[in-house]
Amino acid sequence: MSIDRHSSATATVDVQNPATGAVVGSVPLQTADAVQAVVRELRSRQPAWEALGSEGRAAWLRKLRNWLLDNESRLVEELHAETSKPRAEAVLEVMMICDAINYYSDRARKFLADERPRPHGLLTVQKKLTQVYRPYPVVGIISPWNFPLMIPGVDAVPALLAGAAVVIKPSEVTPMSGLGLARGWREIGAPPVLACVTGRGETGAAVVDSVDMVQFTGSTRTGRAIAARAGERLIPCSVELGGKDPAIVLADADLVRAANGIAWGGLVNSGQACISVERVYVEASVYDRFLELLAERVSALRQGLDDGCASADIGALATVQQAEIVRGHVDDALARGAGLLTGSIVRDTGMFVEPTILVDVDHSMACMREETFGPTIPVMRVADAEEAIRLANDCEYGLSATVWTKDRARGEAIARRLEVGSVNINDAYANLFCFALPQGGWKNSGLGSRLGGAQGVRKYCRRQAITAPRVRPPKNEVLWYPYSPRRARTVAKMLRLLAARNVRRRLFRG
Repeated sequence: MSIDRHSSATATVDVQNPATGAVVGSVPLQTADAVQAVVRELRSRQPAWEALGSEGRAAWLRKLRNWLLDNESRLVEELHAETSKPRAEAVLEVMMICDAINYYSDRARKFLADERPRPHGLLTVQKKLTQVYRPYPVVGIISPWNFPLMIPGVDAVPALLAGAAVVIKPSEVTPMSGLGLARGWREIGAPPVLACVTGRGETGAAVVDSVDMVQFTGSTRTGRAIAARAGERLIPCSVELGGKDPAIVLADADLVRAANGIAWGGLVNSGQACISVERVYVEASVYDRFLELLAERVSALRQGLDDGCASADIGALATVQQAEIVRGHVDDALARGAGLLTGSIVRDTGMFVEPTILVDVDHSMACMREETFGPTIPVMRVADAEEAIRLANDCEYGLSATVWTKDRARGEAIARRLEVGSVNINDAYANLFCFALPQGGWKNSGLGSRLGGAQGVRKYCRRQAITAPRVRPPKNEVLWYPYSPRRARTVAKMLRLLAARNVRRRLFRG
């Protein structure tokens, strides 16, 4: 029996295309008992998976990569059906997982190899020291609805390569992509160490209560609850949470590139990304010109349901609740004196909200303080870079930021002053494609990070220390029993010689 089909529940959740409202599928509401059964079976299978070694596991991941490429069209259609995102963006999700497989499979042996640190003193000089990376038996990956294939896939790849078994719990809004990933694992005939369970919050809570390590991506509120529960259980967790990512446009920037990059960085996936550009600070001398260029780019975007021929740049928002948040932020800004450069004050129907540029904004407005997660770009005029840095840091979130300038050295200097986990200079989202770098949030944007080279796979491991004698040891050690005055004096002198760093302290006790 396939371990991702365990379910004692008869209730289901319908999956809708947010652009049309059409039901495109349904998935079971799996109970806590069903989740526990899945995790128990995963745990029983994990030792054999770990025993394959890094190269054996990498071979299966490469087969999964080939399956993803062979089934790209099917996966893209499933993504499009449950999210309404343009197919051009759906393709990127598939390719990101393939790239992650290539990166980590090629380096798994090196990243997971035993480490042999050198002894640091006479007490340990005769010891062989080894640090071993052993996986957490079962890792739970709880993923959101904005990138329902890429996020669980990119998180599952290093966890599987580490030797862990993995259970994915996708959002109930977009569960089909996670199920598709598990389907691919089955179809390549891989060892049954990857499963997907479906349901609402109760199902996710059951995952947290059952696994040995949790990787979560989603809202700050839910992330806090998961971290608290993980703390109660004394299991590790990594949580990537909300963001309110600033862009700083300096007077010497290439304004055409800045406008193009910020338009894409703010509106890709309808602005539904933790690292989307959510607020922009522009030096006064180029403010008007930048707005002209940004408005030109945004006004040319096509919104609607992609017909399969790249007919749309921006799709619908995922949920009614999210659409209301976005409209609420726009309404609040307008009520406080902001203006619309693009977008409409007419209430859009359904889940579509027009790409909106807000001007004359300030930090009294929700659109500059709270995560919007939608297709809005509020732009604020600032006197200089110092004001931009101060305002950018005036935020409870700290996920990522962008800096736009022709002076790379100045851009890097500003980046080091921003209170965020990642900074892209003259680019947006670039750090996501750089697997050697960590992606993590500061402040209320999270705990821990994903990716980051070796750390991206080692985070799913427990470190084990092993010592062994280099030569045959004596029957008794000088530190062992029995204690005696003479032995105590000898040990004290020996330890003092090891600890002190000058002659006086080595020879004379204080």
